[in-house]
Amino acid sequence: MKLIDKIVEAIQNKKGQRIVTIDMRKLSPKPCDWFVIAEGGSNVQVTAIADEVEDFVREQTKEKPIAIAGRDNAEWIALDYGNVMVHIFQRAAREYYDIEQLWADGIIKQIEE
Repeated sequence: MKLIDKIVEAIQNKKGQRIVTIDMRKLSPKPCDWFVIAEGGSNVQVTAIADEVEDFVREQTKEKPIAIAGRDNAEWIALDYGNVMVHIFQRAAREYYDIEQLWADGIIKQIEE
């Protein structure tokens, strides 16, 4: 899916780490079709990754997020593209919320760094 590929590319542009996609299309109920999850090493990097996703995806696909949450403290920024949710975490927040485990029934793919 082009949107997923461009989101992953944007995350890689800013050196996002531990990138994972979760295909949830066969789950019911589900919040969306896809999650893209990654992490940054600081609130500055998490913000930079989220900004890159927003800007790069808009340039490449003309898609804009419906909503963005979490910019205030940048421990966890979520970008909502409707059928795709992007989650950019700091490591401690990612480990605490462990959303990969919550949605482990989906098809989880780790992206090579």
